[in-house]
Amino acid sequence: MRILVTNDDGIDSVGLHVLARAMNRHGEVVVVAPDREYSGASSAVGALHVMQPEVHKAHIEGMKESWALSGPPALCVMFARLGLFGAPFDLVVAGINPGANVGRSVYHSGTIGAALTARNGGISGVAISQAVNGMGVEGQGWDDMVKGQLWESAAAVADVVVEGLIAHPPSEPVVVNVNVPNLPVSEIKSWRRTVVGSDPPRAMATATMEQKEGHSDSYYVRMAWGDELTLPIHTDGGAVGAGEVSITYISRLEGIEIPADSGPERAIASLLKLS
Repeated sequence: MRILVTNDDGIDSVGLHVLARAMNRHGEVVVVAPDREYSGASSAVGALHVMQPEVHKAHIEGMKESWALSGPPALCVMFARLGLFGAPFDLVVAGINPGANVGRSVYHSGTIGAALTARNGGISGVAISQAVNGMGVEGQGWDDMVKGQLWESAAAVADVVVEGLIAHPPSEPVVVNVNVPNLPVSEIKSWRRTVVGSDPPRAMATATMEQKEGHSDSYYVRMAWGDELTLPIHTDGGAVGAGEVSITYISRLEGIEIPADSGPERAIASLLKLS
């Protein structure tokens, strides 16, 4: 069993290191992570026609092989699929992301983007995220929100999830989005199979422009966010907010089949009936 471990927070993230060490007991682990922050990158691989990606050996305590790549997490997975880091991988595990990747943040998360890219290449992917103080904003944890992070709790949950996937391999590749409360394992209430909610626990509320001193027609964008929301317990964000581990399977994007002889008006009418 060869496991690729990556993240979107960069090669020096503590969460990445803790997760990678937890995966060691499941097989041969190789860490390939961005050389800097790529939060919010989703499944982007970057402008390959103009960029010149580089890889550099990195050192992570307890790991035999680690690499830093000058590109987003999805590119780490893509290059791994192309054999840049040796034999094919059997599983991709991404995280530990500081900030719950729930609700609409699922669409923007680089952590989940790595898992999606794995599935696109025929490999199952597991995304591991953990709530932070104040639940983070749009799935991201600002510096002051990450203080006191209990990384080992998320790593312990990831260990169990990966063990289950290896013991009972799915019939086709899956993406499992795992969100863990920032609590000691003994205080986690339960595990819940959830759906993707429509809102994150805490959302960006406003974006305003502020004049940049010494510059003409240039502005800083100042952001502010709203209060933490209480979300339905059956959703990913609601479960984590209630102190539970959320397990969500992210489905594939699928088109809607329209008869080939349908003209534009009939096709649109059919779509409207389905929506």
